[in-house]
Amino acid sequence: MKDIKEHPPGTFCWVELATTDGEGAKNFYTQLFGWDFSDQPVGPDAVYTMLKLSDQDVGALYQMSREQKSRGVPPHWNSYISVANADEIAHEVKALGGTVLAEPFDVFDAGRMAQCQDPAGATFAVWQPNLHMGVGILNEPGALCWHELATNDTKKATEFYTKLFGWGKKVSDIEGMTYTEFLHGERPAGGMLEISKEWGDVPPNWMVYFAVDDCDTAVDKITSLGGQIKVPPKDIPNVGRFATAQDSQGAYFSVIKLDNPE
Repeated sequence: MKDIKEHPPGTFCWVELATTDGEGAKNFYTQLFGWDFSDQPVGPDAVYTMLKLSDQDVGALYQMSREQKSRGVPPHWNSYISVANADEIAHEVKALGGTVLAEPFDVFDAGRMAQCQDPAGATFAVWQPNLHMGVGILNEPGALCWHELATNDTKKATEFYTKLFGWGKKVSDIEGMTYTEFLHGERPAGGMLEISKEWGDVPPNWMVYFAVDDCDTAVDKITSLGGQIKVPPKDIPNVGRFATAQDSQGAYFSVIKLDNPE
């Protein structure tokens, strides 16, 4: 899906990698997905790197500050959800039992955002677009295609997100596992599953998925670039073949070969 003109409120619109090594992350992802990049200075010692595919923005990355590192913040992908009014959503997050980690603020003339946390601890950002709507391509190889919440409390998460964004839900059984699709109108907005005991101490999180031409080939490339495979390639009936990995700095992400990309 190319040449996207807008992201309706309540849909995922952007991803951003916070990393300990900006140059290393650029090397890893540009080789893995064929991305180009554009470095944009945003302060005396800060650079915001826009990631591009076919001349379209597909995300961004930045090197974490010393303060973030000192607090033990691990490298991670952050998911953004488009909203009509960031201030109103931030207020609603608090009313629904969530936490606003960073109060709404303007990002130059690109838009207005807030960093939030749901009641179970998963973080996400909301984005009120101005001059920058978010990614310009979805569901193509090398581009975003899915966001999935892993949580310890699916009931509480369902109540929080359906009320916050007006999402519907569809609950299915996938090989003995309960899986929830959040719906934006009739279209899927994201997924949710419960963290199992076998996962260990994995915290609640939103996982980002990038589409690939071939899952197994992508896995081989990830390991050759210094990444690690945490969930080996696995088929999901009527969906595709996926794997979960850590990049060379430790940030988690997933890749998937979709059976029927839209």
